[in-house]
Amino acid sequence: MRRLILCLLLCLTTFTQKALASVLAIDYGSEWIKASLMSPGVPFDVLLDRNSKRKIQSTVGWKKQDRLFGSDAFNLAGRFPSDSFSNLKYLQAAPFDSQTVSFYTSISTADVFQTSRGTVALRRSDGTEWSVEELIAMQLAYVRELAESTANEKVTDVILTIPPYYTQHERDAVVDAVEIAGMRTLSLVHDGTAVAVNYAMTRSFSEEPEYHVIYDAGASSIRATIAAFSSVPGNTKKDTATSIAIKGYGFDRNTGGVELDRRLREILIGDFNKKHKRDIREDKRGMAKLWKEAGKVKAILSANADATASVESLAWDIDFRSKVTRNQFENACKDLTLLYAKPIFDALSHAGLTLDNITSVILTGGASRTPMIQTAVKAAVGESKIALNVNADEAAVLGAALHGAGLSRQFKTKDIRVSDITPYDIQASYQAESKSETSKSRTINTLVFPSGSKYGGKKTLSLRRKDDFTLQLNYKGSPVPGYPADLLEVSLKGIPEALKNLTEAGAVDPIIKATLALSDSGFATVPEAVVFGEIKDDTITGKLKGLFGGSASSSSETDSESETAARPDTSATNSSAEEKEKPLAKDTIPLELEVKLSSSLPPMSVAEKRTARDRLRAIDFAEVAKRRHEEARNTLESYLYRVRDLLVEEGDTPFRKCSKEQERTTLGAKLEETFAWLSEHGEDAGTNELVEHRTALEKLEYPAVHRYKEIEAFPVALNNSQKWNWSARLFLTEARLALQDEASGGEPGKYTQDELDALEKTLREHEAWLDDAVERQKRVQMYDDPAVESAELYSRAKVLESQLHKLVKKKAPKKKKKEAESSSSSSSSGAGASSTPTKTGEGAGQSGGHRDEL
Repeated sequence: MRRLILCLLLCLTTFTQKALASVLAIDYGSEWIKASLMSPGVPFDVLLDRNSKRKIQSTVGWKKQDRLFGSDAFNLAGRFPSDSFSNLKYLQAAPFDSQTVSFYTSISTADVFQTSRGTVALRRSDGTEWSVEELIAMQLAYVRELAESTANEKVTDVILTIPPYYTQHERDAVVDAVEIAGMRTLSLVHDGTAVAVNYAMTRSFSEEPEYHVIYDAGASSIRATIAAFSSVPGNTKKDTATSIAIKGYGFDRNTGGVELDRRLREILIGDFNKKHKRDIREDKRGMAKLWKEAGKVKAILSANADATASVESLAWDIDFRSKVTRNQFENACKDLTLLYAKPIFDALSHAGLTLDNITSVILTGGASRTPMIQTAVKAAVGESKIALNVNADEAAVLGAALHGAGLSRQFKTKDIRVSDITPYDIQASYQAESKSETSKSRTINTLVFPSGSKYGGKKTLSLRRKDDFTLQLNYKGSPVPGYPADLLEVSLKGIPEALKNLTEAGAVDPIIKATLALSDSGFATVPEAVVFGEIKDDTITGKLKGLFGGSASSSSETDSESETAARPDTSATNSSAEEKEKPLAKDTIPLELEVKLSSSLPPMSVAEKRTARDRLRAIDFAEVAKRRHEEARNTLESYLYRVRDLLVEEGDTPFRKCSKEQERTTLGAKLEETFAWLSEHGEDAGTNELVEHRTALEKLEYPAVHRYKEIEAFPVALNNSQKWNWSARLFLTEARLALQDEASGGEPGKYTQDELDALEKTLREHEAWLDDAVERQKRVQMYDDPAVESAELYSRAKVLESQLHKLVKKKAPKKKKKEAESSSSSSSSGAGASSTPTKTGEGAGQSGGHRDEL
């Protein structure tokens, strides 16, 4: 009985699992995209694309109306050079007239033009125009689709790696692309910092800082990051955390793998022009093919002394072959040799360190495998310091994923605390207030975030102003030739009214305090500004507070030249002795801020991003509709051939056994009709029409298919019914024995006679119906409809099953405890009486009172 009950209870047990949010990390490079997904239940690794590749080429392209990504899009360039877009990372927030755009046009066959914002957009061969942000958003959305198919849930939070040299304009462009792709930026992390997180994940460090150089030779540039690793106290006394403090940066924005490819292609161009007396630069397809071939040759030369370039029908039906030696390639790049290691020494200078302080130089990035780069770095720092202990391609994206998992609070990871810095000087500028109508206007510049300032920090500027004014944030000098230095303008409004209100309230020398912040993602902002004053408190309470140390000193600051000076708030004490004798109370009035982003190179507006997102959604919907149409057509076509095979098969096939001659004739006629329709109208037919034609055929095929399925399902359903008959019969046998035991004075049972009789009635009715159903089914031929459906067998068995489960799950009644109370008897001689307590069932024949206790 207990075994049966246990089995029945196990059948009723269900489990649910709550899904948690996922975090997508993307390492978007000039040539390759790597992604990693942190999601519950998904192994932590690099995300695979649809071809099971661990990295995706950073290319989007069109083959006529079909949009392609990755290697499929990259390979299109040889046929559709104006419809394949690669190396878009160069163009993020690049001014159209900058050297960056000129370099891009030297390596790409794409048609570029200037946007209304002064940035770059690209034009397809059909005239369709796309901004760089839109094209990159397409690639990010493609990666998001891969992640969502892996996680089986919607992915919205993303963390991206960026080079440390990215200006605020370039960071804005990255975030804009993420928003257009329908995601939310969790954080931006420098790629060298991400590698450092990956390096620290499986290592322990001492309290003394350990310095390493993260040398990242990528496709577009070379970066060097000085990272200090140490152990610091954790959240509890027993725990420790790993600290990663970035100390310095060095970089070369122009030297990287793409520049090597460009020079190698120049070698091939010269060889072709010399052999065939024609300029290959005049043919876009030929240039695109040579670019692809240059990448292959470079990879071969990394491991061999020479390589042969071979391109069939390169241009004008000319087959091209050329042999390139490593010496020839290295001679063409000779002027770059001194530049390969320069970022390392720039980073050391930025950090105030020397090579003697460095434990190792960790090589990462695809171009770090190039022999000439490795040789130059080894010669500069010494071969003993070179470390190859991280995955050159995947360390950044895996580190970014681990960093993002820590930020999301959904995952428990190793406690790693990252402190990053800015590589540029950021200053605040504003116009000084005129002392007279004839005085000249002058600009005051204050360095608020010097190069090396930590991200996540804040500074406060204290200014003496009477009227509304504009505060500007900009770089101290252009960070990149041809790029703007201005970041944003903030108009502070309501100053005269605030000053008047504070003065009337008794404030002494009110000043303006503007808070400047540098976010963890490297964005400089002005989150708030207030008018601040200290109001004198002349009440008895205020004077008592002043007597016992409650006075406060004025925080107003003056400049030796004018009262409009501004500097970071240092809480200087300039109040007089007379003021100190009077207790002061602080008060502030917030100012209205009107923020205007860079006017030289503004990011996309909200309306522009909304329009871009709608354009991408329209493409997505069109592609989904096209895929559904193609699937419907292919499905219909394959279904037609399958049905035709069923009809022409000879012998006792299941279909022939389970169908009638008339049914096959009708189905055959409909099949021929559909074949003719598909041949004539299949290309132009809508998705619904294709589905309707298939549905019409399925209805004619259904009777035979249904009969065959029922023939297979009936034994299983019958066995299920018999199983519950047996279970109920076994249950009744044991339950009735327990009921008899109760009637003879045993322990009370769980079930009543009425409950068991009701179950037995249901059982007998089910057994009778089942016997009749089996007999009726025996008389049915295979080509006839079943007398009893398997669904009905399950349905009737479910009634018996439910009634049985209800009794099995019934709780047993509480046992009654009987307690006998002894009675006292008095002897006729007046002797003393005694009482003896007895347990239930003991001394049942003795006289005396008894009572039952629950």
